[in-house]
Amino acid sequence: MAEWRVSPEDAGVRLDKYLAAPDRAGSRPKAAAALERGKVFVNDREMTLADAGARLAAGDAVRLWMDRPGSSKKRSALGDARDLPIVYEDDTIVVLDKPAGLLAVPLPIGRREDARSVFEDLKAYLRQRGRRRPFVVHRIDRDTSGLVLFAKTAAAQETLKAQFKKHEPERVYHAVVYGHPSPPSGTWRDTLAWDTRALIQKETSPRDPRGKEAISRYRVIERLAGAALVEVTLVTGRRNQIRIQARLRGHTLVGEQRYVYGPDNLRPIAFPRQALHAHCLTFRHPADGRAMRFEAPQPADFSALVARLRRRLS
Repeated sequence: MAEWRVSPEDAGVRLDKYLAAPDRAGSRPKAAAALERGKVFVNDREMTLADAGARLAAGDAVRLWMDRPGSSKKRSALGDARDLPIVYEDDTIVVLDKPAGLLAVPLPIGRREDARSVFEDLKAYLRQRGRRRPFVVHRIDRDTSGLVLFAKTAAAQETLKAQFKKHEPERVYHAVVYGHPSPPSGTWRDTLAWDTRALIQKETSPRDPRGKEAISRYRVIERLAGAALVEVTLVTGRRNQIRIQARLRGHTLVGEQRYVYGPDNLRPIAFPRQALHAHCLTFRHPADGRAMRFEAPQPADFSALVARLRRRLS
């Protein structure tokens, strides 16, 4: 991922013109395409084609993520007859294998950035088939890949949410973390509080009335060069739970941008997103209670990272 810091000489320049420089996107049409596909960020905010005329300020951080997962198609294609990554569908539920780079559900109105979400894609898909909008059951982070479950009816949503509230479904993730966790298996148990201003989880005292217990079980699948492939099973499901719990133990996720500590040279492995994949999901079907189990294979970027670090070890 390329990044530039806007110099005083470039202050006031339009974003698309800045990106069109030969050492960046290379032309105005390429800059427009990058904006249209969600590949451009300014100060960590995703920009859209509507932001092409935005004037940059000195010191602005401009990032161009050309190979961002899920960005190969125009965002304006929402609602088109586009294939959804459907793993399973029946009259009551839909299970999707969400690519990294897409929101699971739209951001709140006050934070909307016109970023594409699989919820909106699914809503368009269902509308074309004469169905109502989908109902959110749970969600995963934008740059986390893997399984996410939606309901087709409000009754199914209520039943499934009750299961999640009781921590009945099993949610298993694969993660690549820095270092080699010791012992190689165990339980992470923390008290976390969501910072509504910084929009991050923070560790807090068990006596903090805002604090919520966060529990994960982990086991090392494979030791890699400077890192490890780890399986993490959520017991609770707090926002960003695996990301903050791994960081609290000195095992920051490879590619992590938010839950980090110390200088960048402590995290030398190049990867354009947090290396986290929702691999397995089990729950009871809301209609008849039968056990449902789904697995999503590691996406190409994730498996390539593991293979690269495996080769370095040998």
